[in-house]
Amino acid sequence: MTDSILYEADGPVAVITLNRPERLNAMDAAMLDALMQAVTQAEEDDAIRAVVVTGAGRGFSSGFDLKAQAGARPSGREAWRPVLEKDFKACMQFWYLDKPTVAAVHGPALAGAFELTMACDMTVASEDAFFGEPELRFGAGIVVMLLPWLVGPKRAKEIILLGMDNLDAHAAHDMGLINRVVPVGEHLVEACLVAHRLARIDRPLMRETKRAINEAYAIMGLEQALQWNLEADIRIEGEGMPTKRAFLRIAKEQGLKAAIKWRDQQGESA
Repeated sequence: MTDSILYEADGPVAVITLNRPERLNAMDAAMLDALMQAVTQAEEDDAIRAVVVTGAGRGFSSGFDLKAQAGARPSGREAWRPVLEKDFKACMQFWYLDKPTVAAVHGPALAGAFELTMACDMTVASEDAFFGEPELRFGAGIVVMLLPWLVGPKRAKEIILLGMDNLDAHAAHDMGLINRVVPVGEHLVEACLVAHRLARIDRPLMRETKRAINEAYAIMGLEQALQWNLEADIRIEGEGMPTKRAFLRIAKEQGLKAAIKWRDQQGESA
C-alpha cells in the first residue's frame, strides 16, 4: 500500500484515508490500487466490522486524476477499458463489501469521488461539503451512474447534464444523498460513531441484511444498468470528445487550473 492511502484500525472500525492532500486527493491509478487493497484488507480481517472512508487535507476528493490523464492520455476503447473498469471497481467495492461502509466528507466530493460516496452505505458530511458531477462540462462521461437510483431521473439529469459541481451538504441531504450534516470538523468523528454502532450488530445479520437491500436494487436492474453505462463511458472516452481533447491539452500545456478556468468560461458563454 502506498502513502496515498492510509489505513488504521479503530477497534472494530477500519478508517481508510485518501491521502494526496496536495492534489485534493485526486484519485490516480496508484491510489485506486491502494484503495482496493485497503478495502480487501478490511474485508479479510475478521476483527473489522465496519469501514469509514475519508479524505486528508482540504476535502474528500476532487475525483479521478485529470492531470494524470493529461500527461498520459489513453487512445481508443481498448486502452480506456482497463482504466475505466478500475475506476468502476474501486467505487463499487464499497457497495458490495459485506461489511457496512460510511463516507466521511468535507470540502469537495466531485465526479468519481461523489460516485464513491454514493456507493457507501451511509454518508456523513460537514457543512462545508459540496458534491457534483461536472464531467460533461469537460467532455467526459460518468463512470458509475448511481445518481438516478438515489435521486430519481429528473434530479439526476439536472445534476449530470448541467455538470453541477456546487451541491451543498444541506441540498444533498434533502435529496437523500447523505444521511447526516454536522458542523465543520466533526464529519470523521460522527462517521466513526456511526460505524461503531454498526459494528455492534451481529456480523451474519449485518451481512445478510445489506445483501438483501442490495439485491432489491439488483432485481430492479441496477447492476445491468451500471454495466451498460460503463460500456457507454468506454465508448465516449474511446472516441474522445472535442471538449475533453481541448481540456486535456490546456491542462498539459498550462496546468489544470487554467483548464478548469477555460471549462468554466465555456459554460458562461453558452
